[in-house]
Amino acid sequence: MSAIDAVVVGAGPNGLAAAVTLARQGLRVHVIEANAHVGGGARTAELTEPGFRHDLGSAVHPLGIGSPLFRTLPLEQHGLRWLHPEVPLAHPLDDGRAAVLYRSLEATAEALGVDAAAYRQLFGPLEQHWQALADEVLQPLLHLPRHPVLLASFGVKALQPAHSFAERWFATEAGRALFAGLAAHSTLALEQWTSAAIGLVLGMMGHAVGWPSPAGGAQAISDALASYLRSLGGTIETGRRVQSLDEVQGARAVLLDVTPHQLLRLAGGRWPTWYRRRLEHFDYGPAVFKIDYALDAPIPWTNAACRRAGTIHVGGTLDEIAVSERAAVRGRHAERPYLLVAQPTLFDATRAPEGKHTAWVYAHVPHRSRVDMTSRIEAQLERFAPGFRDVVRTRYVSSPTELERQNANLVGGSINGGANDLLHLLARPVPTPTPYRTPLPGVYLCSSSTPPGGGVHGMCGYHAATLALRDLF
Repeated sequence: MSAIDAVVVGAGPNGLAAAVTLARQGLRVHVIEANAHVGGGARTAELTEPGFRHDLGSAVHPLGIGSPLFRTLPLEQHGLRWLHPEVPLAHPLDDGRAAVLYRSLEATAEALGVDAAAYRQLFGPLEQHWQALADEVLQPLLHLPRHPVLLASFGVKALQPAHSFAERWFATEAGRALFAGLAAHSTLALEQWTSAAIGLVLGMMGHAVGWPSPAGGAQAISDALASYLRSLGGTIETGRRVQSLDEVQGARAVLLDVTPHQLLRLAGGRWPTWYRRRLEHFDYGPAVFKIDYALDAPIPWTNAACRRAGTIHVGGTLDEIAVSERAAVRGRHAERPYLLVAQPTLFDATRAPEGKHTAWVYAHVPHRSRVDMTSRIEAQLERFAPGFRDVVRTRYVSSPTELERQNANLVGGSINGGANDLLHLLARPVPTPTPYRTPLPGVYLCSSSTPPGGGVHGMCGYHAATLALRDLF
């Protein structure tokens, strides 16, 4: 390693983003990945049958296309192509209606009827200033803002519980359900502080840049980052699991795209007591139970807009979603779980054989859950898409245990690198403006267990690499 300036352990989007950030400054960078393929939370594989390409982790990427880092990289020249569904998001209701998020903010507002003015008032300013806001919210929470008034205005809303926020802003069942489905991406109970934040960000991005998927699947993001890194002279080694920091001695900087669980193991007993205890007590939050489907036909949603949407939020009303998310946080399994559904083959024919389709579905469950949620998930799908089971060819079920087997960063099946509550936004994993810097000189944490947390945006890696550049180079 003495011939290398920086080693990055882990080739997920954050690890690759860190490596690219360093290599763009002329550093000699080497990436080591335990799996046979790069990607981490952005990978694609034939899980069910030959020709059916499923995303192992994330599937829809508003934060990817809107990432302040990715916007500066020539990823399109390295094969990344974004595909937009006709409708970014739909949220079916029991009477056959659906709340729909269109790319057009005005069209979305008009479809909400009496909630139109409230929707315009809420999301209009966010869409107008989305680039500045994205730059601010994808930073550590403890930072000196470049747009303090804008960030403060956003923060007043974002720090609130999503349930009461939705009730105050919207009068209709559709308006409240639409916001609840957005906010539930946080994996927080909707009564928890800060649960409104992700709903605001995802709604803003839906209007500003859409909710697209990469052509061919999420693997295209990782492959484009890897290709660009190699063009800068960086090297990638796959199929090697680093067991100890001793293996990467000699490099001036070591950046780790791992969570606190692995960080404890890699350093052995070298962490100071205060840091070790913080890592040991780090909360990962609820997990997910995921099913990938090979289908003979598209999902037969009752509502027509759902049959054109890339993403569906299944869960019914605001109160129903609140019950579901509260259960996962409190260690229970909802009878009617809130579901995230992606149906990429509606706008990307490369993902399945001709005439066939795929679907990507998950529900939130308690950390390290061992309960099979298949029947409950499919009952929810049948509720809004009668006949769903009739179009299913094959299922690939990923329990929290299976998800962690696929990707060691998904500890206990949790996908965000840590809980999204206020404590873990302030202390991710420690309360400092520079949480990427560890107590060991030259060793940095660059995973989603650092700010700004989960999502395929690369900003955790970017911030860690920028700090390493400032400290060491």
